[in-house]
Amino acid sequence: MTLLVALACLWQGPRAAAAALVGGGAVVLAGWLSARIALGGGIDAALPALARLVAAVVAKWLVLAAVLVAGVLAFGLPPLPMLVAAVTVLLAQLVALALGK
Repeated sequence: MTLLVALACLWQGPRAAAAALVGGGAVVLAGWLSARIALGGGIDAALPALARLVAAVVAKWLVLAAVLVAGVLAFGLPPLPMLVAAVTVLLAQLVALALGK
């Protein structure tokens, strides 16, 4: 999905396409980190497992926000393609979970 958004943004220039790649990559990075945190503790009692899940969700959104802000402020990338790619990837994840794939 990220590549499709980047290709669609390419008509605005290479900076917009790069911004889309950063936005989609941010979601992938945040999801990977979230999975490592949530599933990294092994078998445990309910409270520590719930704490890992909550920590994973918080970490996911913090990493996503940090990468998007860094893309805009540090690298000067346009924010709209980054947000469009991030939302597109998140919606694709939602659809994949709903369909069970």
